[in-house]
Amino acid sequence: MLVLIPIVLLAIAFGFLRFDLASYALLTHFTNPQATGPLLRLATHEVTMDEVTIPTADGPLPARLYLPKGVDHPRGMVAVHGIHHLGMDEPRLVGFVRATAGSGLAVLTPQMGTLADYRVDAASIADIGESAGWLEQRLGTGPVTVAGISFAGGLSLLAATDPKYAAHMRALVLMGAYDDLARVSRFLATSQEELPDGRTIPYAAHDYGASVFVYAHLNQFFPAGDLAVAHDALREWLWEEPDKAKPLIEKLSPASQATMDALLARRIDEVRPQILNAIHTDEVELAALSPRGHLANLRVPVYILHGAEDNVIPPGESLWLAKDLPHGVVRDVLITGAFSHVDPAKGASPWEELKLVHFIGGVLRVAN
Repeated sequence: MLVLIPIVLLAIAFGFLRFDLASYALLTHFTNPQATGPLLRLATHEVTMDEVTIPTADGPLPARLYLPKGVDHPRGMVAVHGIHHLGMDEPRLVGFVRATAGSGLAVLTPQMGTLADYRVDAASIADIGESAGWLEQRLGTGPVTVAGISFAGGLSLLAATDPKYAAHMRALVLMGAYDDLARVSRFLATSQEELPDGRTIPYAAHDYGASVFVYAHLNQFFPAGDLAVAHDALREWLWEEPDKAKPLIEKLSPASQATMDALLARRIDEVRPQILNAIHTDEVELAALSPRGHLANLRVPVYILHGAEDNVIPPGESLWLAKDLPHGVVRDVLITGAFSHVDPAKGASPWEELKLVHFIGGVLRVAN
């Protein structure tokens, strides 16, 4: 009997540590897809990818399904991209998803049309929920984990508050998510971060964030006659096509040209009063798209990850989420210098990297 004790203890240790090993492999391949070595080979599967279509109430939703080879009945994860015109093609997302599928999960990436158009919209909430239901049915291995990246994190939380979607969700992973869309918008306009302890501290916001807000609220900044051209010009600039934006800007009225010039030159102080006024005017819409005030019925376990130097959605938003989420729902919170807004950061300390590995290991453990 005593001879079996070390074997049992070794088996328990392996069962606990294998997810941290899978996490190490995932993060290593995320930052360097070509990395190799004995431990990486032990913890990594080859990955295949299929183009799929998810039927939704609003029509077919294009998506991609990444599957690990050699895993007969994988558990599932839905990875929801943030605001970026490339959507499910965004290189960092693809790298993250391939690395995650390599750990043994089947990962679905739906194309969020409004997020790809730089807008946070209620339509994405249903798309996230229906994607989770579709993946659960496709795999037949039970509820799936949903990873919401950036602004998709707040929308994923809202999807999980709806019982018909929550039934398909094993857990939520929030990566740089927001709690209050109006508060984040004020941060992008003022570079002042509002914290749950009542403090407001100076913290430089990414100046591109103000342009994203203006793009989603154009009628608050441009007259009706300029709206269509202003939309196209700002879209081209956000899509990093300044040469296409310039001739469009020249078609705007002088006042609209001045507004656009301030945005593109990132002189946020010149448009700050208009942004703050727009936040006040659209406060009902922003509140409806915010987890804050809508979380009382949430029962899905939540894992919160945020970069300590995130200047798009400040890390204080994850502190607000931890405060606003129902008791017992939050399983882990990590605000770390080893992560930026949406991907691992360079120059983190070994201790920060180890904590990130352990956090992702915990996610993989519950996902499986």
